[in-house]
Amino acid sequence: MTSLVKFNNGSRTMPALSSWIEDWFGKDMPGSVFNDFTGVSMPAVNIRETADNYEVEVAAPGMQKGDFDINLDNNLLTISSERQHDERNSEEERFTRREFSYSSFRRTFTLPETVNAEKISAKYKDGILVIDLPKKDHAKKKPARTIKIS
Repeated sequence: MTSLVKFNNGSRTMPALSSWIEDWFGKDMPGSVFNDFTGVSMPAVNIRETADNYEVEVAAPGMQKGDFDINLDNNLLTISSERQHDERNSEEERFTRREFSYSSFRRTFTLPETVNAEKISAKYKDGILVIDLPKKDHAKKKPARTIKIS
């Protein structure tokens, strides 16, 4: 026999507030974290620098590459996404708990002058959006060399 058991891990930052909000407004709200009220959540981001480029990784599982907008305005790189809530309801099916939700986000990064804006590229694979920011040739780290004395 299978049973549905309520599990509430609440918000990582304020579990008491999340529990109180659920109790006050109802347990069948989409999700149970405070960000669901605003519809805004920030995906985790890693920024890596190598000798030839910078790489921005955005954790965004469950999305499609068409869900993202990436814009460059001067040296400001903006990554955004907006997805709508699934509002399907019918007499045949009724949710006893609903935690799937979709939200929007916008992250803006100031790029260093060393980035070659003409060669920026992006790909989305396995829930990670990766933006490659190549460095300009003069900004790339040069290998060490020995200078001979004449």
